[in-house]
Order: sequence, then C-alpha cells, then structure tokens
Amino acid sequence: MTNQIRDLVTVSRHYGGKPEYVIAGGGNTSWKNREHLYIKASGISLATIDESGFCILERSKLALIPSMSLSSDPVVREEQVKNALMASRTDPESGLRPSVETSLHDLFNYAFVVHTHPTLVNGIMCSMEAEEQVKGMFGGQALYIPYSDPGFVLFTKIREKILEYRNRHGKDPQMVFIQNHGVFVAAGSIEEIDRIYRAIDLAITSRIAKLPSKEPLPLSSVMEETLPGVRALLSQGNLKTARAFNNRCIMPFLSGEETFRKISTPFTPDQMVYCLPEYLFIENNDSAESVTSAIKTKAEEFRTRKGVDPKVIIIRDHGVIVVEDSPAAVDYLEALALDFTQIALLAENFGGPHPMTPDQIAFIESWEVEKYRKKVALAEKPEGRVENKVVVITGAAQGFGAGIAAMMFDEGANIVVADLNVEKGSEFVETLNNKNKKNRALFVHVNVADAASVEEMVRKTVLHFGGIDVLISNAGILRASGLEEMTPETFDLMTRVNYNAYFHCAKYASSVMKIQYRLNPSLFMDIIQINSKSGLKGSNKNFAYAGGKFGGIGLTQSFALELMPFHIKVNSICPGNYFDGPLWSDPVNGLFVQYLKTGKIRGAKNLDDVKRHYESQVPAGRGCLPSDVVKAIYYVIEQEYETGQAVPVTGGQEMLS
Repeated sequence: MTNQIRDLVTVSRHYGGKPEYVIAGGGNTSWKNREHLYIKASGISLATIDESGFCILERSKLALIPSMSLSSDPVVREEQVKNALMASRTDPESGLRPSVETSLHDLFNYAFVVHTHPTLVNGIMCSMEAEEQVKGMFGGQALYIPYSDPGFVLFTKIREKILEYRNRHGKDPQMVFIQNHGVFVAAGSIEEIDRIYRAIDLAITSRIAKLPSKEPLPLSSVMEETLPGVRALLSQGNLKTARAFNNRCIMPFLSGEETFRKISTPFTPDQMVYCLPEYLFIENNDSAESVTSAIKTKAEEFRTRKGVDPKVIIIRDHGVIVVEDSPAAVDYLEALALDFTQIALLAENFGGPHPMTPDQIAFIESWEVEKYRKKVALAEKPEGRVENKVVVITGAAQGFGAGIAAMMFDEGANIVVADLNVEKGSEFVETLNNKNKKNRALFVHVNVADAASVEEMVRKTVLHFGGIDVLISNAGILRASGLEEMTPETFDLMTRVNYNAYFHCAKYASSVMKIQYRLNPSLFMDIIQINSKSGLKGSNKNFAYAGGKFGGIGLTQSFALELMPFHIKVNSICPGNYFDGPLWSDPVNGLFVQYLKTGKIRGAKNLDDVKRHYESQVPAGRGCLPSDVVKAIYYVIEQEYETGQAVPVTGGQEMLS
C-alpha cells in the first residue's frame, strides 16, 4: 500500500466513523494521480473501508464522458453514464461499481477529495438562506451550487462552475457546497482536508446561538408496550427489526401535526433512500392499544398506496419507532432521524427549513443508482435458517450457550447473550459483531434465578430488537453430591437456577410473544429449554441436578398446552455430555474433577479415567457438541406441529421408551 492510499484509507475512516459527518455509509473519498483515480466504491462503508474498497479508474477515459453524446431521456442518459464509468475501471473483475460522483471527484485539480453530509453543513444547506450564508461565511473561497438532481446533470452544473472559478482565480475551489446535499472539500493532503473541515465547523457554529441537544430521553411505557406489536404487524412475509427512541432533538416536533410538518418532507437524498419520503404520524397516544390500532390502519393505507411498509413512525408526545429488515438498517434509520431533526432545528438559525421539492423527491424515488447503493450497503438478504429472528440465550457467555449462539448468529439470527459474566459475555458479543454482518448480537447482564432480572432482560431485548422470536433457557449449574454431602443451601441454589429460572424465562418471554401473535397470527415462536439426558433418567449422586431437569420437562409439557393457542411452541432439548465445555473440563470445578473427588466413578484414579468412563457409555463414542444441539433446535423451530417434547441428543446413550 502506497503512502497516498494509506492516507486515503485514514481520512476515509476518520470521517466515515463520525455520524455527524457521514450516515448510512454515505459520503465519498478519492485520491488521484495523473493516470488513475481511486474512489470509494458505491455501497462500501467509509467507516470500515480498506484498500480493496476503492475503484480504480483510468482518468483518460473519465475525461471523455463530458463530451459523450447522451440521450435526452434522463433514465437512458444515466444508464449511459453508468456504463461509461464502469468501462473506465482498470479491474472490471473486481465487481466494484464506481460512485455516481466519480466524475465530480475527477474535476478537482487536487489529489484528495472528501465529500460528506455533515449535520452542521446541512443545517445551512437545507435552510432558506443557504446561498447567502455560504457567501457570507466563505466569500470567494467557496462555490455554492443550487440543488440539482444527482447524476450527470449535477456533474455538468458543477463542472461549469468549477471551470468558471478556475478561469477567474487561476485555481480550483477547495469547498463546494451543494444545496440539500452536503459539501466537497479538496486539497493536496489529508492534513489540509482536516484544516478546511475544522474551519467550516468553526464558521458555522459561530453563527448559532445554541446547538441542538442530542441527549436521549427515557421511553414511556406506551412506547415500550407498543414496540413488539408494531414489529409483528410489519413483519409480513419476513421478520423485521424495530426500535423505539426519543431525544431532545425529536421532542420539538412531537406536539402535533403542525410541528410534525416541519420534518415531514425529506431534506436530503440520503434521508429519502433509507427512510422513504413519507412517515406516519400517530395522534392517538393514550395507550399501547390505541397507538397500535392507529398504526395498523395507517400502515395498511400506506402499503396500498406506496407498495411498501412505512419505516419511520412518529407518535405524538412519545417518540419515534423505526422498522427495517435488519438491525444494521435500523441503526441507519435511527441515526438519520436524529440527523434530520437536528437539521430542522439548525435551519431555524438561517431563515427556516428548506426541504426537497416534490419533483426532486420523485426523481430520487425512481433513481436506479440510489437503489443500488442502498442494496449494497444493506446487503442482499441472506438465506439463514433463522434469518432476523430475535433469539435470547441465557448462559451464553461461554460453553454450550456460546456455541449455540455463534452458530445461530452465522445463520442470520439476532442474538441476545444473557449471562452473569459481564466480561466474557461482552467479549463474546464483540467477537460476533466484528463479523460485519447485518444481524447483531447484544449482551444483557442477567441473574436467571431472579424474576425481576429476567423481566428486565426481556425488556432490554424488546427495546433493542423490537421483540422475541426464540427464548432458549440454557443457563444452569451443577454441583454433584450425594445426600450426605448436599447442603440445603446448595440444593436451593441449583433448584432456583435449573428449575425456577425456566419458569421466569417462559413467563416474561411469552407475554411479549402473545402480543406478537395478536398482531400477526402467522408467526410461530419458540421457548426452548436446554435440558439434559439427566432429565430422562436419574443420575447417581447428582439428584439435585436431575430433579431440576425432570421438573423442567414437566414445565415444558405444561407450558406447551397453555401456549400453543398463541403459536408459541415449547420444547426441551436433552443433550448428552459436552465433555469439551467448562462444565465438564474446568480444571478447578469441572464435573470430571467433582466426580473424581466424590468417588462417583468406582476405580477412577485420575481425570482421564473419569472421561473414558463416560465416553464408553455413549454408543456414538464421543461427547455431545453444540452443533448437535443446534440441529435439534432448528428442528423444533422450523416445524409448526410439534410441541411439549423432550428431544434427546445423546449419541444413543439415552433412548426414549
């Protein structure tokens, strides 16, 4: 990697990682020499880009585009320009697509160009005084470009203005401000790029009496209770992610239709591409039932009229709900809602907001380039077996639970790692999220033996993902002892963790699942207990554990009878021994150590003797693995006819009779 490309990656990640400059993977960066232009490919995120994310184009071919004979039909014209850009690539096999702004970057006689959509800048560019403010702040150092439809028309206008500036000043402008769009900054080094951006920020903030506060505000009970129903309602055909939020930027626009109108029309193309050009505003806000009923009526009308579901729902006096196909997309929606409300507030300092016009909105709605950019940024929908299901797994920070979580995450599930171990759980979640997938993992600290803690776990899950599709009660402990050694305190602890906790999980998860069923009866949901072969057959000097697991199967059968009318299936998975996990192999408290100490295995002199004894009891000749259990989990999730079962996964060690 050359120093220049290293600088390009550095400056790209610097601005791409700041939501106040770049949202939803937008913005663009480039570096050029005499022969080639390196530019961020369409749909690639600036925040995480590396050298492979840049298209390399031949500048001699780019220079021919302005003189091409193009169609007067805008659709045909943009297709011709797109094909010309694609033909300029030095490596067509890369599959990367040049940004539609490529020719704009090639215009500047500076090595580096960084185009962003800063909230501060758009507070001016989306205001009534955009042009006079740019001229007043920067004079002849900057160009102001009135809004134009993106693509070749915008390129032509900017090219004309830059050539005029070049002829007049003997150099190119280093700042180009585009109405309702953002800013281009060009310079010979990334240090100079940073200096110019700092000067822009300082010039704007000096004219603002008070910057908008982004402080989050607590959610009302109405919003919390509404969320799972809205997610279910809009999960027609494919599961969605939903999130509710409120903050001080949004509050000024929540008091009624009049204040909502100030943000009801998009300010920028990016806002349209991800949020759609229309949002629902809900007046009925006295209860979750009234809000959900109003959303259902308005969403059906919206779907009939627009052919898609609404993505942004604003509830009077309460806040915003955003709904999309994945947590990654919901992250974008939340960031954009925060951005466009700040823009509206900032614009009040400069004559009031100036949203996009109906014609401008119509162009963006039909523009293939923006549809492509969104498709790449959010990725094609994977075909995972649990795609976008919200799966809560207790005891998932390590061992069996972590193995189950990792495999289900790779199949598209949004995973809640619920555990007492904050350090291991947080590290594991970070590992999952670093896979750069569109689904997400969340760590929630929980004590499953405490009902209030489990209730809070369910609440945090709903607030983050919008609902719950699968609850896997996996957390458990084992203290092997005979009757003489077992203390009442240890017996009580094991019962609370291995038996009572399953009740807590089923109670609070099913309350959310019932709401989802009521709003979308096509949904099937699952409560799954990770039981044990000890739940199928008594276990010598291990009665506290076996008793809790036997009782768990009784709970499973009883819960199944009660919950199946709500399409909530309840099943137990009964694994054999996971010898490689910490439960068995921990050198201090593992079962191999415990069983050796208690003399449970007659004649065993060391840990290997204990392990060989247990392996010899399995017809399959090995211990159970998380992958074996996950296959059983997929079975109970994917079928819709079986409930109340205890599914053995024991390698033949225990067989049902």
